[in-house]
Amino acid sequence: MSRFVRASKYRHVFGQAGKREYGYDNVKVSNSAWDTNLISASARYISINWSASGGGAFAVLPLPSPFGQALHDVPSKLPDIIPLARTHTAPVLDTAWSPANDTLVASASEDGTCLLWKVPDALFEGWTSDGWEPRDLEPVARVDVSPRKVGQVLWHPTAANVLATASGDHCVRLWDLADPARPRATLTGHGDMIQSLTFNATGSIIATTCRDRKLRLFDARASGDPVRVTDGHGGIKGARVIWMGDGDRIATTGFSKMSDRQVVIWETGGLGSVKTLTLDQSAGVVMPFWSDNGILFLAGKGDGNIRYYEYESDMLYALAEHKTAEPQRGMCFLPRRALDVSECEIARAFKVTNSGVEPIAFIVPRKSDSFQSDIYPPAPSSEPSLTAAEFFAGRTAPVNLVNLENGAVFASDVSSHAPPPATVQPMVVSMAPAPEPIVVNPSPPVTPTVTKCASVPPTTSSPGVSPAPVRSESLPADCQHVFVPNEVCYSLILLLAAI
Repeated sequence: MSRFVRASKYRHVFGQAGKREYGYDNVKVSNSAWDTNLISASARYISINWSASGGGAFAVLPLPSPFGQALHDVPSKLPDIIPLARTHTAPVLDTAWSPANDTLVASASEDGTCLLWKVPDALFEGWTSDGWEPRDLEPVARVDVSPRKVGQVLWHPTAANVLATASGDHCVRLWDLADPARPRATLTGHGDMIQSLTFNATGSIIATTCRDRKLRLFDARASGDPVRVTDGHGGIKGARVIWMGDGDRIATTGFSKMSDRQVVIWETGGLGSVKTLTLDQSAGVVMPFWSDNGILFLAGKGDGNIRYYEYESDMLYALAEHKTAEPQRGMCFLPRRALDVSECEIARAFKVTNSGVEPIAFIVPRKSDSFQSDIYPPAPSSEPSLTAAEFFAGRTAPVNLVNLENGAVFASDVSSHAPPPATVQPMVVSMAPAPEPIVVNPSPPVTPTVTKCASVPPTTSSPGVSPAPVRSESLPADCQHVFVPNEVCYSLILLLAAI
């Protein structure tokens, strides 16, 4: 075993679960068999797929914190009846919060629709007062996606009011919510049910996993056909995909033909596998989550642990595991701009159990109370970079970032992660002056071994007299100025005499 330990500022990251009263209990989680995370989070609220009669519903609750009580006056043990978003006529399968609006959430359902909901500030007032009556939420917009169920919904990372849906007719559709009557793009080519989808950092490329065991890349605006297709995991059970930041790598989780749980890193240029890691042989689907710190979190359904790995140079280095006795049914992570930097919290997970929600903070142990800039790279902000019209017109822009120390918002420079383009400088040609005579510096005296012949008398040289420079008639005049030392001439004459 190597005696050297790889240097990493995240080597001692640990998970800290909040107290029981900091989470939520008496949560009636949906019993739908659809493979989903069951929960989603914005910087202010969480949404949970709810088990309700008479159609589908989900609940919206204030954001729980592992460091204290929620901001609103909501009890830890929820009442049996709470406000719900229950307009869907079939179970809700997925929810997603807008990255540009922490109060706007989209829901996807088995009834083939996608509904948009706006959370009012007064939703949580009076929950603990006498005579309080819950008032359900009403949708603000409706998108008729497909006659089949809608399994996934995802917001565009940089363009405002752009939504992606994946439905049971094996299509991914992109919508401009200003005109939800028709999709602006339809991505086809899937041979079976779509299991997951993800955008790259600028939202120009979409990656999908499918039950036909294929991994596909789509240009979100070019055409409906995939631009790259390759074989994914060998097993037919659930596969997930996540884009690894603003680079050209994606990570997938799935099963091998021998039912081993795997995580694979792919390069998107040719969809080639660059790293495969076998986890174990458990049966639960592995949910991947990426942090811009370069950490990949893996949470398996039915597991009580959360693995996390640091990614560097196409390698995954195991950091640690957060282990609990209670298994998780679903999970999501908080947007990084809402983390508690005073606690050195680099990520926060919300774990869904059979009847509760538990916040878990992942902390880098530091003694200093000042802002730790080395563990807090800028996070995606809530300000969109594009309008929907600009995006569908073909424009691409990097995500706007926020400095977690002072809240300043600025545009990210995606080119900073790639080698800078070469700058061609103009070449100036100038006429060089005529060359000077080349003077050969004298070398140390060389005493050759010479066999003397009697017929050739020894040659002597007068002291202080230097031989004339040797000239060649075949050389140009400017190359004739070559000076030869006395010792070299004398050695040459002796050698010639010996021959």
